[in-house]
Amino acid sequence: MTRRRASSGSPLEPVIGFSRAVRAGGLVAVSGTAPIATDGTTHAPGDVYAQTRRCLEIMLAALAELDAGPEHVIRTRIYLVDATQWEAAARAHGEVFADIRPACTFVEVSRFIREDWLVETEADAVVPEAR
Repeated sequence: MTRRRASSGSPLEPVIGFSRAVRAGGLVAVSGTAPIATDGTTHAPGDVYAQTRRCLEIMLAALAELDAGPEHVIRTRIYLVDATQWEAAARAHGEVFADIRPACTFVEVSRFIREDWLVETEADAVVPEAR
């Protein structure tokens, strides 16, 4: 079975020692994905919806790098520092996954590495292997 990795270019990946996503055979696991802007700052401080959209953009790019797409996602997890904001995150999630409808869990957490991160996402995908 082949194993491939994807990177988002996050400055935290080499420091922590993780990959944005890993594909082993047809299984793809996307790490907890934070709302990091292209310049390394936090994307849209204070805006759960915009931060969730950014997390999903990063996640979808990692999937694409590993020859997977949103249609292959079977499970997502949305971590929020304030669960009362779930509808904003759900709206962003629904814009990507309304027709795909993977298993999804929303969880409230006490905080993330950076205080201005309001959300992180994770995903698992299964891609049919070429025959």
